[in-house]
Amino acid sequence: MTTERREPAPDLDERAMLEGWLEYHRRTLAWKCEGLTDEQLRTAAVAPSNLSLLGLVRHMADVERSWYRRVLAAEDAAPLHYSDEDPDGEFRLTASDTWQEAHATWQAEIAAARRNAAGVPLDEPTRGRHLRTGERYTLRWIHTHMIEEYARHNGHADLIRERLDGATGE
Repeated sequence: MTTERREPAPDLDERAMLEGWLEYHRRTLAWKCEGLTDEQLRTAAVAPSNLSLLGLVRHMADVERSWYRRVLAAEDAAPLHYSDEDPDGEFRLTASDTWQEAHATWQAEIAAARRNAAGVPLDEPTRGRHLRTGERYTLRWIHTHMIEEYARHNGHADLIRERLDGATGE
C-alpha cells in the first residue's frame, strides 16, 4: 500500500485549505510508517529518548481525541494511552502494543474528528473546554493547532525513518 498525499490547491477557501493541510499531514505520518515492521516502528529515535514512530501514532490518536472529541464536541472521551500518573504513556510501549491496533485506533479518532468537525463553523466557540486551561477554542484554532502538531511530529518521524532504513522525503 502506498499512501497518497496531495498538497491542497492554492485557490481553496479557508476551511478547505485548513482541512486539506491537516489531511496532508495526517497522511504524511502514515507514509513515514509505511512498509516497516512492528519492531522498526517501536524503535526509539536515540537513547535515552523513547520517541518512536509507533509512539507518535499513539500520541496523535490521543491528540485527535482530545481536541475533536473532548474540546470541540464536549464528549466524555478519556485518554487512550496516557494518564495523569503517566503523561507520556503513549510513548512507553509494551510487548502487546502493535501497529495494527495503534493504526486502527488512530484512524478511528481521525474519523471521529471529521464527523465532529463537519458543519461546525470555523469561528464558533467549542462546546467543550480544554482540560488544563478551561478555555473554549474555535474549530479554526483547533485545525491550525493540529496542522502545527502534525508538522512538528512529522519532522520527528522523518528523522526516525531515516535512521531506520535511510528513507527520506518531505
